[in-house]
Amino acid sequence: MSITPPSLLGESPAFLAALAHVSRVAPLERPVLVIGERGTGKELIAARLHYLSQRWDRPFVKVNCAALPESLLDSELFGHEAGAFTGATRRQIGRIEQADGGTLFLDEIATASPAVQEKLLRAVEYGEIERVGGRTATVDVRVVGATNADLPALAAAGRFRADLLDRLAFDVVTLPPLRARPEDIPPLAEHFALGMVRELQRPLFPGFTAAALDRLSGHDWPGNVRELRNAVERSVAAADPDEPLDHIILDPFESPWRPATAPFVRPEAAPAAAQAPAPTFDGGILGQVRAFEASILRTALERNRFNQRQTAEALGLGYHQLRGMLKKHGLIPPAHLRP
Repeated sequence: MSITPPSLLGESPAFLAALAHVSRVAPLERPVLVIGERGTGKELIAARLHYLSQRWDRPFVKVNCAALPESLLDSELFGHEAGAFTGATRRQIGRIEQADGGTLFLDEIATASPAVQEKLLRAVEYGEIERVGGRTATVDVRVVGATNADLPALAAAGRFRADLLDRLAFDVVTLPPLRARPEDIPPLAEHFALGMVRELQRPLFPGFTAAALDRLSGHDWPGNVRELRNAVERSVAAADPDEPLDHIILDPFESPWRPATAPFVRPEAAPAAAQAPAPTFDGGILGQVRAFEASILRTALERNRFNQRQTAEALGLGYHQLRGMLKKHGLIPPAHLRP
């Protein structure tokens, strides 16, 4: 049986350095953490770590820790005995036992509860697990964890076990965001476009226009490779199959008939706003609303270093929507401050 690691496309120095790191650490029988923003391919890297290891022909088991509440995650990972709780009519083998001899990939590991973290520590440290209901089992599992969170900061704040972090962080693979590997955008876009053309059963892909490539290369891609794939695939699906692709649909919600809504401020921005002193305004309620709107826009621009695309995303606006509001309030940044 021949199993090859998943193919990963890219030739940028940052991406090749990350792949070289994976190749070095893959053969080691030690835990690994994969750190990266959403959409950077953490699961693909975890699979590559598995298939380049001596465990390549054993199970590769994946668990998304953020998808389950604590009680279900505990049972899913460690299994349970019959009668351990209401509805447990028979023994269930947990994901860790299913991965015995192979690799367990724990996505979004930062979301695991303290109780689950404690049991994970014992599994990593001693190879022992305890099923819900009291039965202990021994396992041989390599753990690969992934997150986009700052685990050292969480550990310092008491929100992630420092001893578990010490064990998991034998080695840490940090993936570069797509904005740090711009030379990979055109080949990735071509790859995703060809895949969509095959799915649509079209005879060929006529390519991108120069304007489309410029638009792809000029976007910040906060959703990274996943966002790029979605944008390219939706654009190919909507395009004339006989003409080079010219229009890239970055925002599927963007429309001249999109309902006007109040700017959305992300929750993490709320505490700073709550601590600010209440401003006073003249000009009645309409003047107050206008001044408040301008204040939100100004704060968001500064927080995103005057990058208008990032600011639009942070406020839940389309790019052109944001531009219109900035012009309305006279907030178009000076040329020397534009990204």
